[in-house]
Amino acid sequence: MLYYSTNQQSPKVSFKEATIKGQAPDKGLYFPERIPELPKDFIKNIDLYSQEEIAFRAIQPFVGDTIPTDLLQKIVAETINFDFPLAKITDNIFSLELFHGPTLAFKDVGARFMSRCLGYFVKDINKPVTVLVATSGDTGGAVASGFYEIEGVNVVILYPSGKVSSVQELQLTTLGKNITAIEIDGNFDDCQQLVKQAFADEKLNEELFLTSANSINVARWLPQQFYYFFGYQQWADKDEPPVICVPSGNFGNICAGMVAHLTGLPVKHFVAAVNANDSVYKYLETGSYKSQQAVATISNAMDVGNPSNFIRILELFKHEYPEVKNVVSSFSITDEETRTTLKDVYNKYDYLLDPHGAVAFAGLAKYLEKHAHDKGMILETAHPVKFYDVVEPITGQKVETPETIKGILNKKKESVKLTPDYNSFKQFLLS
Repeated sequence: MLYYSTNQQSPKVSFKEATIKGQAPDKGLYFPERIPELPKDFIKNIDLYSQEEIAFRAIQPFVGDTIPTDLLQKIVAETINFDFPLAKITDNIFSLELFHGPTLAFKDVGARFMSRCLGYFVKDINKPVTVLVATSGDTGGAVASGFYEIEGVNVVILYPSGKVSSVQELQLTTLGKNITAIEIDGNFDDCQQLVKQAFADEKLNEELFLTSANSINVARWLPQQFYYFFGYQQWADKDEPPVICVPSGNFGNICAGMVAHLTGLPVKHFVAAVNANDSVYKYLETGSYKSQQAVATISNAMDVGNPSNFIRILELFKHEYPEVKNVVSSFSITDEETRTTLKDVYNKYDYLLDPHGAVAFAGLAKYLEKHAHDKGMILETAHPVKFYDVVEPITGQKVETPETIKGILNKKKESVKLTPDYNSFKQFLLS
């Protein structure tokens, strides 16, 4: 499998090169030159396979021969060694819980998979590798955990000051060692722009070996397909595939789901639930895409005004608006609707959502109002405790703290504060 740049101005590369480089030299995103088809019997008999076998079969065509089979199987097993249960909320809405990993967020899967792939790929490189990552919330903690103490790899995480939850901030600022957190006086788009500028800086790249751990990296993006296979395996009515609603910020997760669908996984329809950062929602309404300035909401991990992975969705469907519209719908959910949904679902169904799951539930509920015979699942992407300061005032109840979080609550954060000035950021990287 080779990967081309979405800007079409860079040579095709292998999975290994795409993982190491992160972003293409022409500033495009790497994209597989073809979407492989999985055997129909595999999908038909998916109940017979372990999750490790399902994940291996899903990812192997994209990895090709860049990683030996036995090692790839080991990487996959380590990546998904926790639960992905499908929980019933109502008669027609289920929750695929993706928060049972070490940092209680769906991004544990991509971060763990990529860290192990990169660790294998760079073992012969004779200078330290610097992983740059911008985070609007969960990515930072997942990447910090996934790469912690990986030999030969330093991680620099940029996050917007005051715009991530207190638990998220502790997860990415308290590890130390090979993990450095930079607190940017700005929003997520400012952080993402600094990372992109660094990759485009030829002189900086001569001094440092840079790669990215954002979902622009194929090794972070593609393993997110696993969720959708696991959800379908647990789906009771295989004759009526689910509508899948994904809380969407940078659009890597839902795009990976669409890849899984195109390889052969049955999905009736996708719903992209967004908050006030609704540039893709407006595109699906009008056919015209315009980026916008990110605005802060209570579902902060989705506060992205110019989602970088949206280009990959367009690429999947050859930039044909009717084709995109046929596969995915979108709903923009206000903070008020998010609060109401979170409270109502807790009171009526005794199920506690996080703010992003609440956005997804509200979006799926709106879709099902017009498609009453359908059933669907939301992707619940983070444990509510990561947003206890939002959730507890809404429900009036204390969120139970899992053991994995208790250990960091009394730790002191350590971060470097910078403005969104590229020269300052560059000097820090070179210091």
